[in-house]
Amino acid sequence: MHDSQPQQPSFEELGTHLSQVTFCVVDLETTGGGKDSAITEIGAVKVRGGEIVGEFQTLVRPHGPIPPMIQVLTGITDLMVADAPRLSQAMPPFAEFAAGCVLVAHNAPFDVGFIQRAHQELGMPWRRPTVVDTVTLARQVLLKEEVRNCKLATLAAHFNATTVPNHRALSDARATVDVLHGLLERVGNLGVHTLEDLGELTARVSPDRRAKRVWAKEAPEGPGVYWFLHDGPDADGTRRSEVLYVGKSNNLRARVRSYFSASEQRGRIHEMVRVATGLRFLRCSTHLEAEVRELRMIAAHAPRYNRRSRNQKKLQWLKLTDEAFPRLSVVRKVTGKGTFWGPFSSTEAAQEAAMAIHEAYPLRQCGGRLSATRPSQSCALAEMGRCLAPCELGDGAQRYAAVVEEVRRAWALDVRPVLRSVRERLGRLTQEERFEEAAAVTERLKAFYRTSVRHHRLRSLAACREIVATAREGTGWAIHVIRFGKLAGAATATTSEVREVARELAGVSETVLQPDGGIPAGSVEEAERIAAWLESDGVRLLSVDGEWSWPLHAGLEPEALTAELIGRRAPALDLAFPPELADDHRAGRRRHRVRTG
Repeated sequence: MHDSQPQQPSFEELGTHLSQVTFCVVDLETTGGGKDSAITEIGAVKVRGGEIVGEFQTLVRPHGPIPPMIQVLTGITDLMVADAPRLSQAMPPFAEFAAGCVLVAHNAPFDVGFIQRAHQELGMPWRRPTVVDTVTLARQVLLKEEVRNCKLATLAAHFNATTVPNHRALSDARATVDVLHGLLERVGNLGVHTLEDLGELTARVSPDRRAKRVWAKEAPEGPGVYWFLHDGPDADGTRRSEVLYVGKSNNLRARVRSYFSASEQRGRIHEMVRVATGLRFLRCSTHLEAEVRELRMIAAHAPRYNRRSRNQKKLQWLKLTDEAFPRLSVVRKVTGKGTFWGPFSSTEAAQEAAMAIHEAYPLRQCGGRLSATRPSQSCALAEMGRCLAPCELGDGAQRYAAVVEEVRRAWALDVRPVLRSVRERLGRLTQEERFEEAAAVTERLKAFYRTSVRHHRLRSLAACREIVATAREGTGWAIHVIRFGKLAGAATATTSEVREVARELAGVSETVLQPDGGIPAGSVEEAERIAAWLESDGVRLLSVDGEWSWPLHAGLEPEALTAELIGRRAPALDLAFPPELADDHRAGRRRHRVRTG
Protein backbone atom coordinates (compact mmCIF):
# COMPACT_ATOMS: atom_id res chain seq x y z
CA MET A 1 0.00 0.00 0.00
CA HIS A 2 1.09 3.55 -0.56
CA ASP A 3 -0.47 6.87 0.32
CA SER A 4 2.47 9.13 1.11
CA GLN A 5 3.69 12.12 -0.86
CA PRO A 6 5.30 11.26 -4.22
CA GLN A 7 9.07 10.85 -4.38
CA GLN A 8 11.39 10.64 -7.37
CA PRO A 9 11.43 6.98 -8.53
CA SER A 10 14.55 5.26 -9.80
CA PHE A 11 15.11 4.74 -13.53
CA GLU A 12 14.64 0.98 -13.25
CA GLU A 13 11.13 1.46 -11.90
CA LEU A 14 9.96 3.65 -14.77
CA GLY A 15 10.62 1.77 -18.00
CA THR A 16 13.15 1.44 -20.83
CA HIS A 17 16.11 3.79 -20.54
CA LEU A 18 16.69 5.83 -23.69
CA SER A 19 20.22 4.47 -24.03
CA GLN A 20 18.71 0.98 -24.48
CA VAL A 21 16.15 2.01 -27.14
CA THR A 22 16.78 1.30 -30.82
CA PHE A 23 15.44 4.17 -32.92
CA CYS A 24 14.76 3.90 -36.64
CA VAL A 25 14.91 7.45 -38.02
CA VAL A 26 13.06 7.49 -41.33
CA ASP A 27 12.41 10.02 -44.08
CA LEU A 28 10.36 9.62 -47.25
CA GLU A 29 10.26 11.49 -50.52
CA THR A 30 6.89 11.40 -52.29
CA THR A 31 5.08 12.74 -55.33
CA GLY A 32 3.05 15.06 -53.09
CA GLY A 33 0.93 15.12 -49.98
CA GLY A 34 -2.46 13.97 -51.20
CA LYS A 35 -4.20 10.58 -50.98
CA ASP A 36 -3.07 9.69 -54.51
CA SER A 37 0.57 10.56 -53.82
CA ALA A 38 3.18 7.83 -53.93
CA ILE A 39 6.53 7.16 -52.28
CA THR A 40 9.58 7.79 -54.48
CA GLU A 41 12.39 7.22 -51.96
CA ILE A 42 12.88 5.68 -48.51
CA GLY A 43 15.84 6.54 -46.31
CA ALA A 44 16.37 5.33 -42.75
CA VAL A 45 19.10 5.27 -40.11
CA LYS A 46 19.01 2.88 -37.16
CA VAL A 47 20.65 4.22 -33.97
CA ARG A 48 21.09 2.94 -30.43
CA GLY A 49 22.91 4.55 -27.52
CA GLY A 50 24.02 7.42 -29.76
CA GLU A 51 25.68 5.06 -32.29
CA ILE A 52 24.58 4.31 -35.85
CA VAL A 53 23.94 0.58 -36.24
CA GLY A 54 22.57 0.51 -39.79
CA GLU A 55 21.28 2.47 -42.79
CA PHE A 56 18.64 1.78 -45.42
CA GLN A 57 18.05 3.58 -48.72
CA THR A 58 16.11 2.81 -51.88
CA LEU A 59 14.36 4.67 -54.68
CA VAL A 60 10.80 3.56 -55.40
CA ARG A 61 9.15 3.57 -58.83
CA PRO A 62 5.68 5.11 -58.54
CA HIS A 63 2.79 4.08 -60.80
CA GLY A 64 2.61 7.53 -62.39
CA PRO A 65 4.96 10.37 -63.37
CA ILE A 66 6.60 12.58 -60.74
CA PRO A 67 5.25 16.16 -60.92
CA PRO A 68 7.81 18.63 -62.36
CA MET A 69 7.82 20.78 -59.19
CA ILE A 70 8.61 17.70 -57.06
CA GLN A 71 11.43 16.75 -59.44
CA VAL A 72 12.92 20.21 -59.00
CA LEU A 73 12.52 20.12 -55.20
CA THR A 74 13.96 16.64 -54.59
CA GLY A 75 16.12 16.10 -57.65
CA ILE A 76 14.43 12.73 -58.17
CA THR A 77 13.40 12.40 -61.83
CA ASP A 78 11.29 9.88 -63.73
CA LEU A 79 14.47 8.59 -65.34
CA MET A 80 16.10 7.95 -61.95
CA VAL A 81 13.21 5.75 -60.77
CA ALA A 82 12.61 3.98 -64.11
CA ASP A 83 14.51 0.88 -62.97
CA ALA A 84 13.76 1.24 -59.23
CA PRO A 85 11.71 -1.42 -57.39
CA ARG A 86 7.98 -1.00 -56.97
CA LEU A 87 6.61 -0.27 -53.50
CA SER A 88 5.61 -3.94 -53.14
CA GLN A 89 9.31 -4.82 -53.48
CA ALA A 90 10.74 -1.92 -51.45
CA MET A 91 8.44 -1.90 -48.40
CA PRO A 92 9.04 -5.46 -47.08
CA PRO A 93 12.84 -4.96 -46.74
CA PHE A 94 12.26 -1.63 -44.98
CA ALA A 95 9.70 -3.24 -42.63
CA GLU A 96 12.28 -5.89 -41.74
CA PHE A 97 14.93 -3.20 -41.19
CA ALA A 98 12.64 -1.21 -38.85
CA ALA A 99 11.11 -4.19 -37.03
CA GLY A 100 11.19 -3.82 -33.25
CA CYS A 101 12.37 -0.20 -33.40
CA VAL A 102 10.86 3.06 -32.25
CA LEU A 103 10.07 5.01 -35.42
CA VAL A 104 11.35 8.59 -35.53
CA ALA A 105 10.52 11.14 -38.21
CA HIS A 106 10.42 14.88 -38.65
CA ASN A 107 6.70 15.61 -38.99
CA ALA A 108 6.01 11.94 -38.22
CA PRO A 109 2.27 11.93 -39.14
CA PHE A 110 3.26 12.51 -42.79
CA ASP A 111 5.97 9.84 -43.10
CA VAL A 112 4.39 7.25 -40.80
CA GLY A 113 1.03 7.80 -42.48
CA PHE A 114 2.52 6.84 -45.85
CA ILE A 115 4.23 3.80 -44.31
CA GLN A 116 1.05 2.62 -42.59
CA ARG A 117 -1.01 3.06 -45.76
CA ALA A 118 1.59 1.07 -47.72
CA HIS A 119 1.35 -1.77 -45.20
CA GLN A 120 -2.43 -1.83 -45.55
CA GLU A 121 -2.38 -1.73 -49.36
CA LEU A 122 0.17 -4.55 -49.52
CA GLY A 123 -1.61 -6.68 -46.92
CA MET A 124 1.31 -6.43 -44.51
CA PRO A 125 0.60 -6.46 -40.74
CA TRP A 126 0.89 -3.06 -39.08
CA ARG A 127 2.44 -3.53 -35.64
CA ARG A 128 1.57 -0.04 -34.30
CA PRO A 129 5.15 0.88 -33.36
CA THR A 130 5.96 3.62 -30.89
CA VAL A 131 6.50 6.84 -32.84
CA VAL A 132 8.55 9.92 -31.89
CA ASP A 133 7.96 13.13 -33.83
CA THR A 134 10.97 15.47 -33.66
CA VAL A 135 8.75 18.43 -34.61
CA THR A 136 6.49 17.86 -31.58
CA LEU A 137 9.48 17.20 -29.35
CA ALA A 138 11.24 20.36 -30.49
CA ARG A 139 8.16 22.47 -29.80
CA GLN A 140 8.03 21.04 -26.28
CA VAL A 141 11.73 21.51 -25.52
CA LEU A 142 13.04 24.56 -27.39
CA LEU A 143 12.22 28.15 -26.56
CA LYS A 144 10.89 30.51 -29.19
CA GLU A 145 13.94 32.68 -28.64
CA GLU A 146 16.22 29.81 -29.65
CA VAL A 147 14.81 28.93 -33.08
CA ARG A 148 12.55 30.87 -35.42
CA ASN A 149 10.70 27.71 -36.49
CA CYS A 150 10.90 23.93 -36.22
CA LYS A 151 11.72 23.08 -39.81
CA LEU A 152 14.32 20.36 -40.28
CA ALA A 153 16.87 22.73 -41.87
CA THR A 154 16.47 25.18 -38.98
CA LEU A 155 16.92 22.53 -36.29
CA ALA A 156 19.80 20.86 -38.12
CA ALA A 157 21.65 24.15 -38.15
CA HIS A 158 20.77 24.81 -34.50
CA PHE A 159 22.22 21.46 -33.40
CA ASN A 160 25.20 21.64 -35.79
CA ALA A 161 24.15 18.50 -37.67
CA THR A 162 26.91 16.81 -39.65
CA THR A 163 24.56 16.38 -42.63
CA VAL A 164 22.72 19.24 -44.32
CA PRO A 165 19.15 18.23 -45.26
CA ASN A 166 18.57 18.48 -49.03
CA HIS A 167 15.16 16.83 -49.62
CA ARG A 168 16.70 13.41 -50.26
CA ALA A 169 15.52 10.67 -47.94
CA LEU A 170 18.80 9.35 -46.51
CA SER A 171 20.37 12.79 -46.11
CA ASP A 172 17.30 14.10 -44.33
CA ALA A 173 17.18 10.99 -42.12
CA ARG A 174 20.84 11.50 -41.15
CA ALA A 175 20.15 15.15 -40.29
CA THR A 176 17.13 14.07 -38.23
CA VAL A 177 19.38 11.70 -36.25
CA ASP A 178 21.51 14.65 -35.14
CA VAL A 179 18.39 16.64 -34.30
CA LEU A 180 17.04 13.73 -32.27
CA HIS A 181 20.28 13.40 -30.28
CA GLY A 182 20.33 17.13 -29.62
CA LEU A 183 16.76 17.06 -28.37
CA LEU A 184 17.38 14.02 -26.17
CA GLU A 185 20.26 15.84 -24.48
CA ARG A 186 17.91 18.69 -23.70
CA VAL A 187 15.11 16.52 -22.30
CA GLY A 188 17.61 14.79 -20.00
CA ASN A 189 17.84 18.08 -18.12
CA LEU A 190 14.06 17.91 -17.66
CA GLY A 191 14.24 14.54 -15.91
CA VAL A 192 13.27 12.55 -19.02
CA HIS A 193 15.42 9.41 -19.07
CA THR A 194 13.17 6.63 -20.39
CA LEU A 195 11.06 5.99 -23.46
CA GLU A 196 7.98 6.21 -21.27
CA ASP A 197 9.14 9.62 -19.99
CA LEU A 198 9.59 10.78 -23.57
CA GLY A 199 6.07 9.71 -24.50
CA GLU A 200 4.65 11.50 -21.48
CA LEU A 201 6.56 14.67 -22.30
CA THR A 202 5.26 14.81 -25.87
CA ALA A 203 1.75 13.95 -24.64
CA ARG A 204 2.04 16.81 -22.13
CA VAL A 205 1.55 14.66 -19.05
CA SER A 206 1.77 17.03 -16.10
CA PRO A 207 4.86 16.79 -13.85
CA ASP A 208 2.57 16.32 -10.84
CA ARG A 209 0.94 13.26 -12.40
CA ARG A 210 4.28 11.84 -13.50
CA ALA A 211 5.69 12.31 -10.01
CA LYS A 212 2.92 10.16 -8.52
CA ARG A 213 4.22 7.10 -10.36
CA VAL A 214 6.20 6.25 -7.25
CA TRP A 215 2.89 5.06 -5.79
CA ALA A 216 3.22 2.00 -8.02
CA LYS A 217 6.62 1.10 -6.57
CA GLU A 218 5.29 -1.30 -3.93
CA ALA A 219 2.53 -2.82 -6.08
CA PRO A 220 3.05 -6.54 -6.81
CA GLU A 221 3.12 -7.86 -10.35
CA GLY A 222 0.31 -10.38 -9.77
CA PRO A 223 -3.48 -10.06 -9.75
CA GLY A 224 -5.29 -7.81 -7.32
CA VAL A 225 -7.40 -4.71 -6.77
CA TYR A 226 -6.31 -1.11 -6.31
CA TRP A 227 -8.12 2.00 -5.19
CA PHE A 228 -7.32 5.70 -5.29
CA LEU A 229 -8.07 7.78 -2.20
CA HIS A 230 -8.61 11.39 -1.34
CA ASP A 231 -7.94 12.46 2.23
CA GLY A 232 -9.40 15.79 3.16
CA PRO A 233 -11.77 17.68 5.48
CA ASP A 234 -15.55 17.60 5.13
CA ALA A 235 -17.66 20.73 5.24
CA ASP A 236 -17.73 20.48 9.04
CA GLY A 237 -13.94 20.17 9.18
CA THR A 238 -13.91 16.44 9.95
CA ARG A 239 -11.13 14.72 8.07
CA ARG A 240 -12.13 11.64 6.14
CA SER A 241 -10.84 9.35 3.43
CA GLU A 242 -12.92 8.95 0.26
CA VAL A 243 -12.47 6.12 -2.24
CA LEU A 244 -12.33 7.81 -5.65
CA TYR A 245 -11.87 4.86 -7.98
CA VAL A 246 -11.55 1.08 -7.74
CA GLY A 247 -9.96 -1.14 -10.38
CA LYS A 248 -8.54 -4.62 -10.82
CA SER A 249 -5.71 -6.05 -12.85
CA ASN A 250 -3.85 -9.27 -13.50
CA ASN A 251 -0.63 -7.24 -13.10
CA LEU A 252 -1.10 -4.57 -10.47
CA ARG A 253 2.22 -2.80 -10.95
CA ALA A 254 1.92 -2.42 -14.72
CA ARG A 255 -1.72 -1.28 -14.49
CA VAL A 256 -1.12 1.27 -11.77
CA ARG A 257 1.88 2.71 -13.63
CA SER A 258 -0.28 3.33 -16.68
CA TYR A 259 -2.36 5.90 -14.78
CA PHE A 260 0.65 8.19 -14.63
CA SER A 261 1.72 7.81 -18.26
CA ALA A 262 0.69 9.01 -21.69
CA SER A 263 -1.25 5.78 -22.31
CA GLU A 264 -4.05 7.01 -20.03
CA GLN A 265 -6.26 9.21 -22.20
CA ARG A 266 -9.53 9.42 -20.24
CA GLY A 267 -10.23 12.95 -19.09
CA ARG A 268 -12.13 11.96 -15.95
CA ILE A 269 -9.25 9.68 -14.93
CA HIS A 270 -6.78 12.53 -15.40
CA GLU A 271 -8.94 14.54 -13.02
CA MET A 272 -9.16 11.63 -10.57
CA VAL A 273 -5.37 11.18 -10.46
CA ARG A 274 -4.92 14.91 -9.93
CA VAL A 275 -7.36 14.90 -6.99
CA ALA A 276 -6.04 11.67 -5.43
CA THR A 277 -3.78 11.91 -2.40
CA GLY A 278 -2.97 8.21 -2.16
CA LEU A 279 -3.23 4.75 -3.62
CA ARG A 280 -3.73 1.39 -1.98
CA PHE A 281 -3.87 -2.11 -3.32
CA LEU A 282 -4.64 -5.66 -2.29
CA ARG A 283 -2.93 -8.73 -3.74
CA CYS A 284 -5.36 -11.51 -4.73
CA SER A 285 -4.72 -15.19 -5.25
CA THR A 286 -6.42 -15.44 -8.63
CA HIS A 287 -7.75 -13.32 -11.48
CA LEU A 288 -11.35 -14.20 -10.61
CA GLU A 289 -10.85 -13.18 -6.99
CA ALA A 290 -9.58 -9.80 -8.21
CA GLU A 291 -12.68 -9.35 -10.39
CA VAL A 292 -15.01 -10.22 -7.52
CA ARG A 293 -13.26 -8.02 -4.96
CA GLU A 294 -13.43 -5.11 -7.38
CA LEU A 295 -17.19 -5.57 -7.73
CA ARG A 296 -17.67 -5.77 -3.97
CA MET A 297 -15.61 -2.65 -3.29
CA ILE A 298 -17.48 -0.67 -5.93
CA ALA A 299 -20.78 -1.77 -4.42
CA ALA A 300 -19.61 -0.84 -0.91
CA HIS A 301 -18.06 2.56 -1.68
CA ALA A 302 -19.83 3.76 -4.87
CA PRO A 303 -16.69 5.63 -6.03
CA ARG A 304 -17.58 8.74 -7.98
CA TYR A 305 -15.11 8.02 -10.79
CA ASN A 306 -16.33 4.46 -11.43
CA ARG A 307 -19.05 4.27 -14.04
CA ARG A 308 -19.47 0.55 -14.52
CA SER A 309 -20.76 -1.83 -11.83
CA ARG A 310 -22.02 0.96 -9.58
CA ASN A 311 -25.63 -0.20 -9.81
CA GLN A 312 -25.22 -3.90 -9.13
CA LYS A 313 -28.32 -3.95 -6.91
CA LYS A 314 -30.56 -1.81 -9.13
CA LEU A 315 -32.16 -4.69 -10.99
CA GLN A 316 -35.77 -5.45 -11.85
CA TRP A 317 -37.66 -8.75 -11.73
CA LEU A 318 -40.98 -9.97 -13.03
CA LYS A 319 -43.20 -11.48 -10.38
CA LEU A 320 -46.29 -13.63 -10.59
CA THR A 321 -48.17 -12.22 -7.65
CA ASP A 322 -49.29 -14.45 -4.79
CA GLU A 323 -53.08 -13.94 -4.87
CA ALA A 324 -56.27 -15.56 -6.08
CA PHE A 325 -55.77 -14.58 -9.72
CA PRO A 326 -52.05 -13.84 -10.12
CA ARG A 327 -50.81 -11.13 -12.46
CA LEU A 328 -47.40 -9.88 -13.59
CA SER A 329 -45.70 -7.19 -11.56
CA VAL A 330 -42.31 -5.49 -11.95
CA VAL A 331 -40.48 -5.52 -8.61
CA ARG A 332 -37.03 -4.56 -7.32
CA LYS A 333 -36.59 -7.27 -4.72
CA VAL A 334 -36.94 -11.04 -4.66
CA THR A 335 -38.74 -12.27 -1.54
CA GLY A 336 -39.94 -15.65 -0.37
CA LYS A 337 -43.51 -15.31 -1.72
CA GLY A 338 -44.51 -15.45 -5.38
CA THR A 339 -42.72 -16.67 -8.49
CA PHE A 340 -39.90 -14.47 -9.81
CA TRP A 341 -38.20 -14.28 -13.19
CA GLY A 342 -35.31 -12.15 -14.37
CA PRO A 343 -33.23 -10.16 -13.72
CA PHE A 344 -33.65 -7.13 -15.96
CA SER A 345 -31.36 -4.11 -16.10
CA SER A 346 -34.24 -1.64 -16.36
CA THR A 347 -37.99 -1.30 -15.85
CA GLU A 348 -38.43 -0.88 -19.61
CA ALA A 349 -36.75 -4.25 -20.28
CA ALA A 350 -38.97 -5.95 -17.69
CA GLN A 351 -42.08 -4.40 -19.24
CA GLU A 352 -41.02 -5.60 -22.70
CA ALA A 353 -40.70 -9.15 -21.34
CA ALA A 354 -44.11 -8.82 -19.71
CA MET A 355 -45.58 -7.82 -23.09
CA ALA A 356 -44.10 -10.96 -24.66
CA ILE A 357 -45.76 -13.07 -21.99
CA HIS A 358 -49.10 -11.29 -22.35
CA GLU A 359 -48.99 -11.95 -26.09
CA ALA A 360 -48.56 -15.66 -25.41
CA TYR A 361 -50.88 -16.12 -22.43
CA PRO A 362 -54.22 -14.43 -21.58
CA LEU A 363 -53.13 -13.25 -18.13
CA ARG A 364 -55.02 -10.35 -16.67
CA GLN A 365 -53.27 -6.97 -16.98
CA CYS A 366 -55.41 -4.97 -14.59
CA GLY A 367 -54.01 -3.78 -11.28
CA GLY A 368 -55.16 -4.58 -7.77
CA ARG A 369 -56.48 -7.74 -6.16
CA LEU A 370 -59.56 -9.57 -7.41
CA SER A 371 -62.00 -11.33 -5.12
CA ALA A 372 -62.25 -15.11 -5.42
CA THR A 373 -65.87 -15.01 -4.22
CA ARG A 374 -67.35 -11.75 -5.50
CA PRO A 375 -67.55 -11.16 -9.28
CA SER A 376 -66.72 -7.83 -10.92
CA GLN A 377 -67.03 -6.33 -14.39
CA SER A 378 -64.49 -7.35 -17.05
CA CYS A 379 -62.41 -4.91 -19.11
CA ALA A 380 -61.89 -4.36 -22.85
CA LEU A 381 -59.08 -6.93 -23.02
CA ALA A 382 -61.58 -9.67 -22.20
CA GLU A 383 -63.78 -8.57 -25.11
CA MET A 384 -60.72 -8.71 -27.39
CA GLY A 385 -59.95 -12.26 -26.24
CA ARG A 386 -56.66 -11.25 -24.60
CA CYS A 387 -57.78 -11.98 -21.03
CA LEU A 388 -59.77 -14.87 -19.53
CA ALA A 389 -61.74 -12.42 -17.37
CA PRO A 390 -61.33 -14.29 -14.08
CA CYS A 391 -62.95 -11.28 -12.43
CA GLU A 392 -66.35 -12.57 -13.65
CA LEU A 393 -65.80 -15.85 -11.74
CA GLY A 394 -67.09 -17.89 -14.66
CA ASP A 395 -65.37 -20.31 -17.02
CA GLY A 396 -62.39 -17.95 -17.28
CA ALA A 397 -61.78 -18.13 -13.55
CA GLN A 398 -61.78 -21.92 -13.67
CA ARG A 399 -59.26 -22.00 -16.55
CA TYR A 400 -57.07 -19.21 -15.13
CA ALA A 401 -55.03 -21.41 -12.78
CA ALA A 402 -53.92 -23.59 -15.71
CA VAL A 403 -52.73 -20.51 -17.63
CA VAL A 404 -50.75 -19.31 -14.63
CA GLU A 405 -49.19 -22.74 -14.36
CA GLU A 406 -48.20 -22.57 -18.05
CA VAL A 407 -46.43 -19.26 -17.40
CA ARG A 408 -44.57 -20.79 -14.46
CA ARG A 409 -43.58 -23.71 -16.68
CA ALA A 410 -42.32 -21.37 -19.39
CA TRP A 411 -40.19 -19.57 -16.82
CA ALA A 412 -38.93 -22.73 -15.15
CA LEU A 413 -38.63 -25.26 -17.96
CA ASP A 414 -39.53 -24.42 -21.54
CA VAL A 415 -39.41 -21.18 -23.55
CA ARG A 416 -40.83 -22.75 -26.72
CA PRO A 417 -44.55 -22.04 -26.15
CA VAL A 418 -43.83 -18.32 -25.78
CA LEU A 419 -41.73 -18.32 -28.95
CA ARG A 420 -44.30 -20.31 -30.92
CA SER A 421 -47.12 -17.98 -29.89
CA VAL A 422 -46.04 -15.30 -32.38
CA ARG A 423 -45.57 -17.49 -35.47
CA GLU A 424 -48.93 -16.64 -37.03
CA ARG A 425 -48.60 -12.94 -36.24
CA LEU A 426 -45.07 -12.73 -37.61
CA GLY A 427 -46.15 -14.47 -40.81
CA ARG A 428 -49.07 -12.08 -41.26
CA LEU A 429 -46.94 -8.99 -40.61
CA THR A 430 -44.33 -10.18 -43.09
CA GLN A 431 -46.92 -10.90 -45.80
CA GLU A 432 -48.38 -7.44 -45.29
CA GLU A 433 -44.84 -5.97 -45.50
CA ARG A 434 -45.17 -4.45 -42.02
CA PHE A 435 -41.53 -5.17 -41.40
CA GLU A 436 -40.97 -2.65 -38.61
CA GLU A 437 -43.74 -4.21 -36.51
CA ALA A 438 -42.38 -7.69 -37.27
CA ALA A 439 -38.93 -6.57 -36.17
CA ALA A 440 -40.33 -5.15 -32.91
CA VAL A 441 -42.08 -8.43 -32.13
CA THR A 442 -38.96 -10.42 -32.94
CA GLU A 443 -36.78 -8.21 -30.75
CA ARG A 444 -39.23 -8.63 -27.86
CA LEU A 445 -39.09 -12.42 -28.17
CA LYS A 446 -35.30 -12.44 -28.46
CA ALA A 447 -35.09 -10.33 -25.30
CA PHE A 448 -37.39 -12.83 -23.58
CA TYR A 449 -35.10 -15.66 -24.68
CA ARG A 450 -31.93 -13.89 -23.50
CA THR A 451 -33.54 -13.30 -20.12
CA SER A 452 -34.41 -17.00 -19.89
CA VAL A 453 -30.77 -17.90 -20.49
CA ARG A 454 -29.61 -15.39 -17.89
CA HIS A 455 -32.26 -16.52 -15.38
CA HIS A 456 -31.32 -20.20 -15.51
CA ARG A 457 -27.62 -19.48 -15.64
CA LEU A 458 -27.93 -17.64 -12.33
CA ARG A 459 -30.44 -20.00 -10.67
CA SER A 460 -28.43 -23.10 -11.54
CA LEU A 461 -25.36 -21.60 -9.87
CA ALA A 462 -27.31 -20.27 -6.89
CA ALA A 463 -28.86 -23.70 -6.29
CA CYS A 464 -25.51 -25.36 -5.60
CA ARG A 465 -24.46 -25.46 -1.99
CA GLU A 466 -20.83 -25.71 -3.04
CA ILE A 467 -18.77 -26.00 -6.22
CA VAL A 468 -15.01 -26.47 -6.05
CA ALA A 469 -13.28 -25.99 -9.39
CA THR A 470 -9.79 -25.38 -10.73
CA ALA A 471 -8.14 -24.16 -13.94
CA ARG A 472 -4.69 -23.38 -15.24
CA GLU A 473 -3.52 -19.87 -14.38
CA GLY A 474 0.05 -18.81 -15.10
CA THR A 475 2.43 -21.54 -14.00
CA GLY A 476 0.01 -23.07 -11.48
CA TRP A 477 -3.66 -23.77 -10.87
CA ALA A 478 -6.35 -21.38 -9.66
CA ILE A 479 -8.79 -22.99 -7.21
CA HIS A 480 -12.16 -21.49 -6.28
CA VAL A 481 -14.83 -22.42 -3.77
CA ILE A 482 -18.27 -21.16 -4.82
CA ARG A 483 -21.24 -21.34 -2.47
CA PHE A 484 -24.77 -20.45 -3.61
CA GLY A 485 -23.32 -18.41 -6.49
CA LYS A 486 -20.90 -16.43 -4.32
CA LEU A 487 -17.11 -16.72 -4.28
CA ALA A 488 -16.28 -18.05 -0.84
CA GLY A 489 -12.57 -18.77 -1.25
CA ALA A 490 -9.67 -18.63 -3.71
CA ALA A 491 -6.15 -20.06 -3.77
CA THR A 492 -3.41 -21.24 -6.11
CA ALA A 493 -1.48 -24.49 -6.13
CA THR A 494 1.01 -26.52 -8.12
CA THR A 495 -0.19 -29.54 -10.06
CA SER A 496 0.72 -32.00 -7.33
CA GLU A 497 -0.94 -29.89 -4.60
CA VAL A 498 -4.31 -29.14 -6.24
CA ARG A 499 -6.51 -31.64 -4.38
CA GLU A 500 -4.86 -31.07 -1.01
CA VAL A 501 -5.08 -27.28 -1.31
CA ALA A 502 -8.69 -27.56 -2.51
CA ARG A 503 -9.66 -29.58 0.57
CA GLU A 504 -7.94 -27.10 2.88
CA LEU A 505 -9.51 -24.14 1.08
CA ALA A 506 -13.01 -25.60 1.38
CA GLY A 507 -12.47 -25.93 5.13
CA VAL A 508 -11.51 -22.29 5.66
CA SER A 509 -13.71 -20.58 3.04
CA GLU A 510 -16.48 -18.18 3.98
CA THR A 511 -19.72 -19.63 5.30
CA VAL A 512 -22.53 -18.60 2.96
CA LEU A 513 -26.23 -18.94 3.81
CA GLN A 514 -28.72 -19.81 1.08
CA PRO A 515 -30.83 -16.75 0.20
CA ASP A 516 -34.57 -16.75 -0.49
CA GLY A 517 -35.98 -16.86 -4.00
CA GLY A 518 -33.23 -18.92 -5.63
CA ILE A 519 -31.05 -15.91 -6.38
CA PRO A 520 -27.27 -15.86 -5.86
CA ALA A 521 -25.97 -15.08 -2.39
CA GLY A 522 -23.73 -12.34 -3.78
CA SER A 523 -24.59 -9.80 -6.44
CA VAL A 524 -25.94 -10.87 -9.82
CA GLU A 525 -22.88 -9.43 -11.55
CA GLU A 526 -20.57 -11.44 -9.28
CA ALA A 527 -22.47 -14.63 -10.08
CA GLU A 528 -22.23 -13.90 -13.80
CA ARG A 529 -18.47 -13.38 -13.56
CA ILE A 530 -18.20 -16.69 -11.69
CA ALA A 531 -20.37 -18.45 -14.28
CA ALA A 532 -18.19 -17.07 -17.08
CA TRP A 533 -15.11 -18.52 -15.37
CA LEU A 534 -16.76 -21.90 -14.73
CA GLU A 535 -17.84 -22.12 -18.38
CA SER A 536 -14.43 -21.16 -19.79
CA ASP A 537 -12.04 -23.58 -21.44
CA GLY A 538 -9.93 -25.73 -19.20
CA VAL A 539 -11.97 -25.50 -15.98
CA ARG A 540 -12.13 -28.78 -14.05
CA LEU A 541 -14.78 -29.53 -11.45
CA LEU A 542 -13.34 -31.08 -8.30
CA SER A 543 -16.64 -31.42 -6.45
CA VAL A 544 -20.25 -30.26 -6.77
CA ASP A 545 -22.68 -30.27 -3.84
CA GLY A 546 -26.01 -29.78 -5.58
CA GLU A 547 -27.22 -30.00 -9.17
CA TRP A 548 -25.61 -27.52 -11.52
CA SER A 549 -28.05 -27.94 -14.42
CA TRP A 550 -30.41 -26.20 -16.79
CA PRO A 551 -33.75 -27.48 -18.10
CA LEU A 552 -33.48 -28.88 -21.63
CA HIS A 553 -35.57 -26.17 -23.29
CA ALA A 554 -34.70 -23.16 -21.15
CA GLY A 555 -32.34 -22.07 -23.93
CA LEU A 556 -32.02 -23.11 -27.56
CA GLU A 557 -29.28 -23.07 -30.14
CA PRO A 558 -29.65 -20.19 -32.66
CA GLU A 559 -31.03 -22.37 -35.48
CA ALA A 560 -33.58 -24.01 -33.18
CA LEU A 561 -34.63 -20.63 -31.81
CA THR A 562 -35.27 -19.37 -35.34
CA ALA A 563 -37.31 -22.46 -36.14
CA GLU A 564 -39.49 -21.92 -33.05
CA LEU A 565 -40.13 -18.30 -34.03
CA ILE A 566 -41.03 -18.81 -37.70
CA GLY A 567 -42.02 -22.48 -37.76
CA ARG A 568 -39.34 -23.75 -40.15
CA ARG A 569 -35.60 -24.19 -40.50
CA ALA A 570 -33.84 -21.04 -41.65
CA PRO A 571 -30.56 -19.16 -41.15
CA ALA A 572 -30.15 -18.36 -37.47
CA LEU A 573 -31.25 -14.99 -36.18
CA ASP A 574 -28.61 -12.74 -34.63
CA LEU A 575 -29.30 -13.21 -30.92
CA ALA A 576 -27.31 -10.08 -30.00
CA PHE A 577 -26.18 -11.51 -26.68
CA PRO A 578 -24.56 -9.06 -24.27
CA PRO A 579 -20.78 -9.62 -24.11
CA GLU A 580 -21.03 -11.32 -20.72
CA LEU A 581 -23.50 -13.89 -22.05
CA ALA A 582 -22.62 -14.61 -25.68
CA ASP A 583 -19.66 -16.98 -25.76
CA ASP A 584 -20.19 -18.06 -22.17
CA HIS A 585 -23.73 -19.22 -22.95
CA ARG A 586 -22.65 -21.38 -25.87
CA ALA A 587 -19.63 -22.73 -24.01
CA GLY A 588 -21.71 -23.52 -20.92
CA ARG A 589 -24.30 -25.41 -22.94
CA ARG A 590 -21.60 -27.37 -24.74
CA ARG A 591 -19.54 -28.44 -21.73
CA HIS A 592 -21.19 -28.09 -18.36
CA ARG A 593 -24.95 -28.08 -18.58
CA VAL A 594 -26.77 -31.18 -17.43
CA ARG A 595 -29.99 -31.40 -19.43
CA THR A 596 -33.07 -32.13 -17.36
CA GLY A 597 -36.79 -31.91 -17.80
